[in-house]
Amino acid sequence: MAKNKNPTPNALVPVHTKLSEKDKKVLLEKYHCKFQDLPRILITDPAIAHLGVKEGDVIMIERKSRTAGESVFYRGVINE
Repeated sequence: MAKNKNPTPNALVPVHTKLSEKDKKVLLEKYHCKFQDLPRILITDPAIAHLGVKEGDVIMIERKSRTAGESVFYRGVINE
């Protein structure tokens, strides 16, 4: 997984990374879920515009946390 630079200079916007198809498959198998079970993110979201995403991709979001150090979330890209 290559990390992509955040296009916004705002420190409050977490790092968004597009997962490869292989990583997507591993993630869904690990958590025993389907793409439809993931929380959604719109394809038009400015935070992922620079990633060249398409509907059906999975985005990993890494947020810094004072208590946990770093939290990782996953979102499924939709077109609506």
